Amino acid sequence: MAVPPETSMSNPSRDAKPDAGFEAVHDEKVLEQNGVHNHRGDYSGAATKTDPAEIALVRKLDRMIMPILWAMYFLNYLDRNALPQARLNSLEKDLNLKGVEYNTAISILFVGYLLMQIPSNMFMTRTRPSIYLSCCMIGWAAVSACTATVKSYSGLIACRFFLGFVEAPFYPGALYLLSIYYTRKELATRISLLYTGQVVSTGCSGLIAAATFSTLDQVKGIAGWQWLFIIEGSVTALVAIFGFFLLPDDPSETRWLTPEERELCIKRISRDTVGQQVRGSTWEGLKQACKDPRTWLFCLMQNLHISACSFNNFFPTIVRAMGFKSTTALLLTAPPYFVSGILGIPFAWSSGHFNERTWHITAGLSLAVIGFVMSCATVNVAVRYTATFLYATGAYSVGSVILGWVSNTLSQTPEKKSVAYALVNVTANLAYIYCAYLWPSSDGPDYLMGFSTMVAFAATSIMCA
Repeated sequence: MAVPPETSMSNPSRDAKPDAGFEAVHDEKVLEQNGVHNHRGDYSGAATKTDPAEIALVRKLDRMIMPILWAMYFLNYLDRNALPQARLNSLEKDLNLKGVEYNTAISILFVGYLLMQIPSNMFMTRTRPSIYLSCCMIGWAAVSACTATVKSYSGLIACRFFLGFVEAPFYPGALYLLSIYYTRKELATRISLLYTGQVVSTGCSGLIAAATFSTLDQVKGIAGWQWLFIIEGSVTALVAIFGFFLLPDDPSETRWLTPEERELCIKRISRDTVGQQVRGSTWEGLKQACKDPRTWLFCLMQNLHISACSFNNFFPTIVRAMGFKSTTALLLTAPPYFVSGILGIPFAWSSGHFNERTWHITAGLSLAVIGFVMSCATVNVAVRYTATFLYATGAYSVGSVILGWVSNTLSQTPEKKSVAYALVNVTANLAYIYCAYLWPSSDGPDYLMGFSTMVAFAATSIMCA
């Protein structure tokens, strides 16, 4: 996809010009701005920390912010992934689902998800994230638990729609929260750590479902899939309560930072912001994001990447189609995601350390393409299961790199950054609406249509990078 020279995205953060008063230097020179000393520049203009006070601050941020955000994101995906696991129990039989009704139940969640994202992030810059995100979490916990009570296809569709609606604010909201505390150089690794919550959750969801189905199925007359929704919804509500007390709101008001730490936190983000502008209204942020052509290229790139990840909602079914029993298939869904989560952290660290995006995205998605092609080329069980490690690791390693790139490039004001995250996430998740129909039961056990289109999506996303 051609990009005009003036908006080239080969590496936006490298090309970005520092603000007035910010002296871009090489490693041998020391930066001084806004009273923050002892920083060495790198070729991106981002700062390398040598000040003990700032190093201590970042470690404190990691201790206080990352655990609660990770736990919330883990449960966000655990509740969302309960339906693919429930399919391997008696959900389809109990609700009398036919044809593509399961696919529609997967798809409809993202209709509610998309409707809420942009207004939610516009609103979050004017409210307290600790209260807003925690309330949303209680909402999706309640909807998830209520899914256990549905008796028909229409009831399932209603629950899935509202689940998407109340889950929507969390991920872009979490990214926005990270971006107001961490610098560009730090952000890719933190987003990757957050992203492991999704990957580990997807791996654990199969293990939790296997344990639930084998021990609680028909206990007190309740099916195993119903117990799964009840248990996961209850745990989510409990963690949401902790969110009210542990999530921060804004660097200037964070209660567990000292006044000196708050000042340092604000100054280092101000120093690090590319092309910083005066804050405006949320509507001004929307206009800024929409007028920037790089926003739309990021939207396309992430949409294609998420399209290539759409196997996720059918992964237990794909593994069972290799010839395994349901419980075994649920257990076998875990290892590929655990490997993906482990390898994704150094991958994102490398991207942030070297301030490089294009070749990291190319490498990750190329690995995914190899796995998809292997799945298309053979029905050998060993080869196809090996391929799951390749496409899960390759596809999921790229997400944090793309989102870190968005923050590095579109952060001129908090409002623009927040809206840009929401726009990218909205257009990306459009993929789940139509990709749900690329994996019909009639295409099993090979699922050639699904895997071949994954190849096309991943390859085209590489071209955008």
